[in-house]
Amino acid sequence: MRLPLPQFTPSNRSENHLAEVIETATTEFLAQCLEPEDLSFPVMPAFGSWVKSVDDESGNQIFAVVYYATTSPIDSVHRATALGLSLAELREQQPQIFAMLKTEFRAAIVGFMSSEEGVNGFSNHHGRVYQYLPPRPPQIHQPVYQCEPSEVIHFTGDLDFLRTLLEVNGAPVDPLTAAVIREVYRLRQTDRDWLVKAGRTLSVLLKDDYDRLRYILSQIK
Repeated sequence: MRLPLPQFTPSNRSENHLAEVIETATTEFLAQCLEPEDLSFPVMPAFGSWVKSVDDESGNQIFAVVYYATTSPIDSVHRATALGLSLAELREQQPQIFAMLKTEFRAAIVGFMSSEEGVNGFSNHHGRVYQYLPPRPPQIHQPVYQCEPSEVIHFTGDLDFLRTLLEVNGAPVDPLTAAVIREVYRLRQTDRDWLVKAGRTLSVLLKDDYDRLRYILSQIK
């Protein structure tokens, strides 16, 4: 059977509510995707996509980018085996398969948003943005949401988060940085001025590593 994650009906679960934190740390969190209502696999968030959770004690909205995702059996002893069936055939002949698998993803924390007033960060109706690690990550069992385009656009008005992103441990940082920039560029409806600003910021951060800079820029198209 599946892990005992709380279940929600379509009437009370937000469309963007895709997962729940099952492991948390200062710099990242691991989340397990919630079960869909029908016989299908949970939607795996894209590499470089934006998600958010919350530190319940402070109310800070924690922003992160997905850098690793996997679907695997809940039973860690037995591996999944090839069945040679289409998704439709699986639903008809092996419906129990969908209850035996879990989809998880890791997300690197790149900043947070708070409604507090202060001299740091910048703000609008979304709240104040801080592009550095928050005092605390989201607590375990907190919901994880896919970020709205307007939230990503607001958060990425400044580009200090790129420094945090380039220092993520245990992730394919250079492809991740390129993927994040491509995603923001898409959400900003191909805002060339923002893209040029991102390229210039990378050139400053990686001024001593031209090969790495060229590799990242080559993936931003």
